[in-house]
Amino acid sequence: MSVVGIDLGFLNCYIGVARSGGIETIANEYSDRCTPACISLGSKTRAIGNAAKSQIVTNVKNTLHGFKKLHGRAFEDPYIQAERAKLPYELQKMPNGSVGVKVRYLDEERPFAIEQITGMLLAKLKETSESALKKPVADCVISVPSFFTDAERRSVMAAAQIAGLNCLKLMNETTAVALAYGIYKQDLPALEEKPRNVVFVDMGHSAYQVSICAFNKGKLKVTSAQFEQLCAALLSRVEPPLRAAMDQREDIYSIEIVGGATRIPAVKEQISNFFCKEISTTLNADEAVARGCALQCAILSPAFKVREFSITDVVPYSITLRWKSSYEEGTGECEVFSKNHAAPFSKVITFHKKEPFDLEAYYTHPHEVPYPDSRIGRFTIQNVVPQHDGDNSKVKVKVRVNIHGLFSVANASVIEKQNIDGDHSDTPMDTESSSKNQGKDDELDKMQVDQDEGIQRSQAEQQSQADEETENAGTETKTASGDKQDHPNQPKAKAKVKSIDLPIQASLYRQLGQDLINCYIENEGKMMMQDKLEKERNDAKNAVEEYVYDFRDKLCGVFEKFITEEDSHKLTLMLEDTENWLYEDGEDQPKQVYMDKLQELRKFGQPIQERYMEHEERPKALNELGKKIQLLMKAVEAYKNKDEKYDHLDPAEMEKVEKYVSEAMNWLNSKMNAQNKLSLTQDPVVKVAEMLELDSFCNPIVYKPKPKVEPPNNGQAKANGEHNGPVNGQSGAETKPDSKEKDEAIPS
Repeated sequence: MSVVGIDLGFLNCYIGVARSGGIETIANEYSDRCTPACISLGSKTRAIGNAAKSQIVTNVKNTLHGFKKLHGRAFEDPYIQAERAKLPYELQKMPNGSVGVKVRYLDEERPFAIEQITGMLLAKLKETSESALKKPVADCVISVPSFFTDAERRSVMAAAQIAGLNCLKLMNETTAVALAYGIYKQDLPALEEKPRNVVFVDMGHSAYQVSICAFNKGKLKVTSAQFEQLCAALLSRVEPPLRAAMDQREDIYSIEIVGGATRIPAVKEQISNFFCKEISTTLNADEAVARGCALQCAILSPAFKVREFSITDVVPYSITLRWKSSYEEGTGECEVFSKNHAAPFSKVITFHKKEPFDLEAYYTHPHEVPYPDSRIGRFTIQNVVPQHDGDNSKVKVKVRVNIHGLFSVANASVIEKQNIDGDHSDTPMDTESSSKNQGKDDELDKMQVDQDEGIQRSQAEQQSQADEETENAGTETKTASGDKQDHPNQPKAKAKVKSIDLPIQASLYRQLGQDLINCYIENEGKMMMQDKLEKERNDAKNAVEEYVYDFRDKLCGVFEKFITEEDSHKLTLMLEDTENWLYEDGEDQPKQVYMDKLQELRKFGQPIQERYMEHEERPKALNELGKKIQLLMKAVEAYKNKDEKYDHLDPAEMEKVEKYVSEAMNWLNSKMNAQNKLSLTQDPVVKVAEMLELDSFCNPIVYKPKPKVEPPNNGQAKANGEHNGPVNGQSGAETKPDSKEKDEAIPS
């Protein structure tokens, strides 16, 4: 099983793999460890990576780059409209309202969704990984900026699916850097000690991220991340994210910088001056993200044994749920995840409803989100009906931010009450205390791993939903505010309850439907096949061109003595005609045409090449054949002289060998006499391959090994001596006492 981490950068991409007991960054077919995030579409095929980058000038309108910032965006997004004027290629509105590109591919105008474009790039990185690892690649971890919203993350996940990759985790770039830093540190504080705080400053081509991570032995926690885009040339914007991060954490141990832009001296100086500390460069500025992603993939993979290292990330923006409240026909809302809340994480919210209801998820503070639409999605809880006595049903809804940083309503269930004693109308429903709405700091410290998404399954998944009154680590339970509860002051009666799962209909904003993703997957497969066919066609064309140049050089060189002057002139003209054809009518022909043309050339060139090869190899073959004949003749002579080395051989077989050797000598002499009369321009009468047949006939006979003679068994001889005759009616040869004991005494 392969383990791959992909740094999906704005300008370049890196691939980290776990093998040979460590993490290494692999090179592509150009022996380059970074692959440009660039795709060029042409009239016949696609170029991706290094090959595409070279076409930015020659195929400007159809060469795509800088498309990472288009993920999850609507075409009408003001940011997209502002970018249109800066991009050399054309953007287009897709049927679902998202942004795509319009390029000319296979001689026709074609639109591509941004997920398809990134899918092409990921498919290329997958191919590079498989070429380096010599085995298929499916599981991977892909990096995204820490400030990516739900829509942007879902868009990248769809791209991975189109590329045929199983993304085990979308990992924040700063978290990947922190993992690459921390997992190899041997001097981190113990779990019970005060954590070591390290600042990670990641300034790349188009994004600026600052995170502060708290390290303990075998554990890292991210407690904040800030960003500014397009700031490489605006040095005045370096300090604000640093100051915002420091407002939430002090006592900094060290500052690590990564990303290409951190090489700018002025940037390093500002960062160093702000913290009043020397900057540390422990990590590879370009490859740290890919290495961290590969480490995370190895941790998630059962095929690799990795040092235990828990990771707690954070929710970058606070998330709120809104619903229609039955109380005075108003609207209820609840902030389910605050900013910098631990992730992955699950929470359970209790509603009291008599009918299906909608939950709308959105980012609480739109001004903090670098995205024009604060909506995440709408979730409809279906099949909700009143209780048998007409009371509100108690509905438990689990919301979750998963390992990819994606928000979802994971499941919902209704708690149906069944009275044991008392009347239905006298039985109120169990409700959670409203004080559970407040998350305590000491509780948060224990909620590091979302058990539903982590390595082990939570008890809530293994038990019935009726047992969800107490959620285990990584979950919280809340009672939705704004909903009217039935019979709040009545005493509780003894009741039996059961849990029934409810279907949820999710409508996620900017989410691609599975049908559309399947269509994109099919299209990617067709384009890959087109690329393969075009490569085979080009390879066939190049083979003809290579043969023309190579053979023409040899006609004036090593082949010159093996062809007549007249034939050489004819063949030279044929090669020149083929060369002219390649650059005229043969410029764009099907693969089979090139294969036929090569076969035609070889029909004339092969005899010349064979004459040359036979002439070069014949002396060596003759010398070896002479030695073999002498050895065989000596063996026959020794057999006739009763040499014990050959006394096991069959007389009839040895007679055949003697006859065969004699005939071989006569055949060889006659053939060589005829060969010596020929010129070098004539085909040989004897070939090297014919001289090898002597071995295949004689060697199995002459060098047949002697049959093995079993040595006498000491125990058997002793037994035979003692008994001096058959034992129990058996012959002495069949009596083998003590043989078992002797076998057991032999050491293995």
